[in-house]
Amino acid sequence: MSSSTEPLRIEDPHNAPQDSEITRVRSLKGVWRWLLIVSAALTIFLCVNQQFTLKFFVGFTPLNTEYYYGLLLVTLPFVFLIFPSSSDSPLDRVPWYDALLFVATAAVSLYLMFHIRQAAELGWEFTGAPQPVIWAGFLMWAVLMEGLRRTGGWSLLLSILPFTLYPLFAGASWLGPLSGQQSTAEQASAYHMLSSESLLGIPVQAFAETVIGFLVFGSALMMTGAGKFFINLSFALCGTFRGGAAKVCIFASALLGMMSGSIVSNVLTAGTMTIPVMKRTGFRATYAGAIEACASTGAVLAPPVMGATAFVIAQFLGVSYGEVALAAIIPALLYYFGLFMQVDSYAARHGMKGLPREELPTLTQTFREGWYYLFVIALLVFMLLVMKRESHAPFYATVLLLVLNQLFNKEKWNFGTVLKFFEVNGRTFVELIGILAGCGLLIGAFSMTGVISSLAGDMLRIAGNNALLLLAMTALTSLVLGLGLTTTACYIFLAVLVGPALEQSGLNKMAVHMFIFYWGMLSSITPPVAIASFAAAGIAGAPAMKTGWESMWVGSIIYFLPFFFVMNPTLVLQGDWMEGLYLSAMAGIGILFICGGIQGYQVFVGDLRRTGALEWPLRVLLVVGGILLATPGGGILPLSNLQMELYAAAVLVPAVVLAVVFSRTRGTKAY
Repeated sequence: MSSSTEPLRIEDPHNAPQDSEITRVRSLKGVWRWLLIVSAALTIFLCVNQQFTLKFFVGFTPLNTEYYYGLLLVTLPFVFLIFPSSSDSPLDRVPWYDALLFVATAAVSLYLMFHIRQAAELGWEFTGAPQPVIWAGFLMWAVLMEGLRRTGGWSLLLSILPFTLYPLFAGASWLGPLSGQQSTAEQASAYHMLSSESLLGIPVQAFAETVIGFLVFGSALMMTGAGKFFINLSFALCGTFRGGAAKVCIFASALLGMMSGSIVSNVLTAGTMTIPVMKRTGFRATYAGAIEACASTGAVLAPPVMGATAFVIAQFLGVSYGEVALAAIIPALLYYFGLFMQVDSYAARHGMKGLPREELPTLTQTFREGWYYLFVIALLVFMLLVMKRESHAPFYATVLLLVLNQLFNKEKWNFGTVLKFFEVNGRTFVELIGILAGCGLLIGAFSMTGVISSLAGDMLRIAGNNALLLLAMTALTSLVLGLGLTTTACYIFLAVLVGPALEQSGLNKMAVHMFIFYWGMLSSITPPVAIASFAAAGIAGAPAMKTGWESMWVGSIIYFLPFFFVMNPTLVLQGDWMEGLYLSAMAGIGILFICGGIQGYQVFVGDLRRTGALEWPLRVLLVVGGILLATPGGGILPLSNLQMELYAAAVLVPAVVLAVVFSRTRGTKAY
């Protein structure tokens, strides 16, 4: 970044490092690349045909299960081409054994697709499946587990595989509360591959019904230059504030995340521009990386386009994706408000200034270049929330975007761009299906054994019917599992095992599933995994683990938020919206004090270092008081909202009075 007066123009962030630089994947070339492009085109075609009932297959209407197997046929085999089997596997070519797995996976998917209609008619998932179908199921079972290992790693495989085998010994007495109805290997194979509760269950259904469209929209948005527009807009709006570079990072990452739904790609897109500017304006490297990691983590939390897990939540709850997106609004706003205030307090404490206006893009020029993105997003939101057409909305938005791009964008798409678009989508489809399909067997295993209802009762007894204790157990389990599983896999695991117990304890279903979702995704900023923090550390040139610990400190508000909205579901718009607004305001004020205590600078009070030996006691009191103020009363708490606020005031009022007296008498600035 130059210090000249030439305006700062943000170039296309797609020049950022690709995921292959973080995760070891193979770039396909030649025939394999063309096959991947065709695969992506077929995936989109099958989805559009099914969702819009276009009846391209004249005289034949596919069953949903046939459609699901069709998607598996054109995507799952590519897992073995894109993701190498080990660190020793070549990246510049496809070895023979991966090609063999590609062919075997395609063959078994095709075979099962041709038999799934007959299976549905004759009930083969329960009994009577012929031996060839059963053996095809065993082969599919094996390739699904290998695909899970390659896309999610050994930790994901070792977490899921034992549970897929669980029905084979579910009747054993030593399992105690986990004992259930036992099945033979043949019965398990048939149920896993032919029923709509396992491989073809909730995760694959979410992928087939809604995720594909939103992935297509997200990649089209970024490839038309939306990343450049959002980053320029963020610099124009926030660049001159104190700590402006970090506030730009938060604002830009929020805007990008609302459209991409991907944490790591958000880091790699926005971080390549924001992290160097943060470092230039005085932020240390680890802090700059942490801010970007935390801001990008909001990509899976912020509507309208959230991560794939949000679509799985909708399938689990049997509601529209629009309802999940609405429920996510207030928690996402509180999270980003908390990040913003953390940065503001940090910048004020360290005397940081904003960027010079002459170096920044102007708002007028930014809107002149990218005004049409607002129309596209407005169409998407209208179709999601008003028309309730979440399966159609992203496709209509994508068509409008591409038309406007060709009319008004200087960088119009050509044939090469279209091929790149299909290739990018193909890689995303393949990675997601590799994880989602394998995780579906986890749900199938518990469905097969019928153990979930009894397990929920056992968990409630262990917790002594104490919902708060059960929440704490769930949070700890989610965090531990999240260290080894992807967000989606962790959510599915806990939604099956713990979700029913939390619901039976009287908690709101939407709040319960959002609680599990939030705690499962915390691994993206929590060491030792912390993939978002590590990706940001690579760009910042900072130690990875130190950046991870810094991310936990910066993003600490996210550890409290799930408890706030599960205690009173009006914060996820389940109930009286007026009460929800009031509690949101209280939570926002509480977050001001939490951030002030964490960073050591309280807005409207000043730098707490001026209080001398009282600094740390006052910081602790501000955090405690802020938590009390932000925590809603009623529900599972024995205290009302008013009582919680009185307790908060009893802590905060003396703390603030002492801070004001000691800091202002020593000449600090309060703003």
